[in-house]
Amino acid sequence: MFLSIKPDAIFVADSHFNNKNQELLTFLTKVESKKILTSQLFLMGDMIDFISGESRYFVKQNSVVINLLNKLSNEIEIIYLEGNHDYNLKNLFPNIQVIKRENQPLFANFEEKTVAISHGDNFINWKYDLYCKFIRNAVFLRVMNFLDINYFISKKIENALLSKNICHKMNNFEHIVKRRLENYNTDIVIEGHYHQGVGYFFDNKEYINIPSLCCQKKYMRISKSGFHGEEI
Repeated sequence: MFLSIKPDAIFVADSHFNNKNQELLTFLTKVESKKILTSQLFLMGDMIDFISGESRYFVKQNSVVINLLNKLSNEIEIIYLEGNHDYNLKNLFPNIQVIKRENQPLFANFEEKTVAISHGDNFINWKYDLYCKFIRNAVFLRVMNFLDINYFISKKIENALLSKNICHKMNNFEHIVKRRLENYNTDIVIEGHYHQGVGYFFDNKEYINIPSLCCQKKYMRISKSGFHGEEI
């Protein structure tokens, strides 16, 4: 699948929206009010700290963001790349182009350059692939819903996520990027997932790690002159 990246496109990653991290709601409210202008919005995954289309509790907990995204999808083009915290989303976002993990990277064009876009948790190993396939299984998730009496399982997951510190610098990230670029054959590679918000040039490839909205409080906008970080 190829699409054209528009010259005012915005990329947002890893907001991990929950009761503690409210940056995504701030950002979307500014888009709704036209304080932030764009005609194309890429959501790079892990936008919500945890959600699947089958999870009654987390769908309810995040209804404000879900409703706002669906409203905005009637006005602007939204592409949502599922992450490792948010998946099986198509039934929640009927007018949003949802890209499942197994369909990433998403290939696109910008100006004369080829672009590959991924959340960033692909190309790990077969064990992780198997785990991802299992936890996304709709039958498994429905069974978990059935067992989730008074949402006790969901609330345990929620509390565990709220206690995590997800913002830290990876000292070996440059090495990780070099390894990851071996899996790509495009001019530009755009990923989230790692919460680093940095860019590199290796072997005629440009690598962009979109900042974490909850860690760096930034999103990125693309233009003819390149990528630019903007604060919410």
